[in-house]
Amino acid sequence: MQTEDATESTLNAWQAQVEDIRRQRIERGGGQAGLPKPQQLQGKTGLQVMTAILDGELPHPYMAETFDCELVELGDGLAVFQATPQLKHYNPLGSVHGGWYATLLDFALGCAVQTKLPAGRGYTTSQINLHIVRAAHMKTGPLRCIGTALHVGRQVGTSEARIVGPDGKLYAHASTTCAIFDAPPSLS
Repeated sequence: MQTEDATESTLNAWQAQVEDIRRQRIERGGGQAGLPKPQQLQGKTGLQVMTAILDGELPHPYMAETFDCELVELGDGLAVFQATPQLKHYNPLGSVHGGWYATLLDFALGCAVQTKLPAGRGYTTSQINLHIVRAAHMKTGPLRCIGTALHVGRQVGTSEARIVGPDGKLYAHASTTCAIFDAPPSLS
């Protein structure tokens, strides 16, 4: 656990990072939701595709806009997203819906696998196992979901992810199995 000052410092760093990413995307003329054209994906590895999305060279998925989450960091086998629970994410009982956690975790889990894929390969989530360990709410503020690829082979990829607050508290964690396949010929 972090001290209150360290938590505030982390929160400020997270907010500054998101603002910087958004500004850079706008300056490059990107940052819009959409679907990339097949020729924009041709010959690109999974990490190159994800980097192009992060940089605003390729549109981000509509789901990220619908869900109000932001891709903030990438690496080889790493994908980090940031989201803030909002009232529209609540269930009828007045708490954040389990699907909010599952969706945020699925973003990071799948994208961590994608960063390890060679050009011409795709994936889809085939199984996800998640554990919610702490309730999030509107006052929680931004949370980070950190996905890490564990194994990416020819047909199967696995990864794990966790949702944490700026104070280091764990909110949820998950693991996934992804089916890996040849991308359609127009994307290879």
